[in-house]
Amino acid sequence: MTPGNNNNLFLFLVMSLVLMLATYGCAAESGDTGTKQQTSGQVSDGNAALIQTDGKTVAERFLVPEGYRRIEAEKHSFAAYLRNLSLKPHGSKVLYYNGKSKNRDVYEAVVDLEIGTKDLQQCADAVIRLRAEYLWQEQKYVSIRFNFTNGFTAAYAKWREGYRVKVEGNSASWVKSAGYSDSYQDFRKYLDLVFAYAGTLSLSKELEAVPVEDMQIGYIFIQGGSPGHCVIVVDMAQHEETGEKLFMLAQSYMPAQDIQILKNPNDSRLSPWYSGDFGGILKTPEWVFGKDDLKRFRDY
Repeated sequence: MTPGNNNNLFLFLVMSLVLMLATYGCAAESGDTGTKQQTSGQVSDGNAALIQTDGKTVAERFLVPEGYRRIEAEKHSFAAYLRNLSLKPHGSKVLYYNGKSKNRDVYEAVVDLEIGTKDLQQCADAVIRLRAEYLWQEQKYVSIRFNFTNGFTAAYAKWREGYRVKVEGNSASWVKSAGYSDSYQDFRKYLDLVFAYAGTLSLSKELEAVPVEDMQIGYIFIQGGSPGHCVIVVDMAQHEETGEKLFMLAQSYMPAQDIQILKNPNDSRLSPWYSGDFGGILKTPEWVFGKDDLKRFRDY
């Protein structure tokens, strides 16, 4: 090979490397661009008819497609609570626990629920948070109980009585070290403790499997493990003639971040709704689930 050809080959390799680095290095920036477009108040043409930018809750923000009707949810039910979750203004960014914004364009809306300043409320924790907040709101305090990964049951009723959890190695026990308190502030401290010692592995063991055909609002797609992930169904609708069901999903992720209403990466015109006829694989923006991954709380 001549010296000229060697130089050409060298330049080709350098340019290829530069392009490759630019592609991978700009992945986050690409996601951020989509979020900035949302911040300007614009909605993509595909699902514009489904989004009410001034809507303040899940039910108000997202309309159902033509021919569909929202599935009824009893007053004071977990389903009604999730459907009426408050949302931040349209175009808001998902924020991490440290105040930085999530650059990946994977969500249609952000739930208006503080997450604290520690890296605690991740995916399983968000599901735990929503379930616990609902039960606390309904004053069903005895039902607020979650297991640590080691199997220890952290019951909020015990916490209210002034007991605190002492963790030593892989064991945990109750110690009476405070007075009775039913304040929301102490309730949040209880949740932070649960977030620190629970995860997808422990949560998946607490839940019971259900056929995807029996899906309801409040059911969870979950894969327990390290890593694992889960998303929760926050709304559902059904076609008035065909009976086809649609559902909407919410998640948190790693590191700890705002709970977000997920986009549908499979059908932008339907987003954030997902078709119930998704086959055996459910593809979400940041995880893939199987139809057998659907579970629910045993005391649902």
